[in-house]
Amino acid sequence: MANGLGRGLGSLIPNKTNPPKTSSSAEVSVSADEKGRILKIAVEKIKVNPMQPRKKFTDFKLEELVSSIKEFGVIQPLIVTKEGDVFELIAGERRLRASKAAGLKEIPVILRDARAREKLEVALIENVQRENLNPIDLAEAYKQLMDEFGLNQEDVAKKMGKARSSVANIVRMLTLPDEIQLALIDGKLTEGHAKYLLGLESQEKQLSLFRRIMRGNLSVSDTNEVAKRMSPKNEKKTNINYHDHDKEFALREFFGAKAAIRRKRKGGQVVIDFYSDEELKGIMEKIG
Repeated sequence: MANGLGRGLGSLIPNKTNPPKTSSSAEVSVSADEKGRILKIAVEKIKVNPMQPRKKFTDFKLEELVSSIKEFGVIQPLIVTKEGDVFELIAGERRLRASKAAGLKEIPVILRDARAREKLEVALIENVQRENLNPIDLAEAYKQLMDEFGLNQEDVAKKMGKARSSVANIVRMLTLPDEIQLALIDGKLTEGHAKYLLGLESQEKQLSLFRRIMRGNLSVSDTNEVAKRMSPKNEKKTNINYHDHDKEFALREFFGAKAAIRRKRKGGQVVIDFYSDEELKGIMEKIG
């Protein structure tokens, strides 16, 4: 991801053309000149990153990594920071879990100084690069960045190399009922389905359509059609021009908000919905 967060993980790993010396796990105290070098650390001395955004790890993919580590060892060092007599993980939780499962006693790490925001950012970009977070975990991670560090959606979008509309749409999924969020976490519902659920004006309608999707195994296209029929009566009476769908999609992507084209005779309206002052501000900035 070329436009990823900061300089990416590559900037955290020493130049491979000059491989650094490794240190024994007996060296719990690490001097300043050892920071950035590859060290061998006892697995038991590494605690997980409390700001790790991933809440769920796919078992079969973890098993594949365990098999690889048993055969080849840990190819890419973990990234840690020093916390007293232990090392706190910044990035590489899957490798740590797999190394424990493989029975390793020591594991290669790179020691870094890291503030809380940097820990979350590095963990985020690593997970986005390697294996996409489910929409809810990703939304929670974006929201954590905004709430704890005073960032807005535009800031998060720039750091993650995403469009602001993409960040806005993901964060909005946290407004869905818990039952729907759990289905997104478990992979039973796709992000495409969720976008149409978000277009409904009440949680009752969202849950009704969600259960219909689950019972009937509705496609995203089918969900779109049912969502239209569940819209308010005044929208049902609107003349629909299906050639406008692409235009509506372009408007949604540009403004990062629900948008509709409503035709009347030779004219009509472009309607843009917003769900918070921040979304309205983002729309106004786009217009400006």
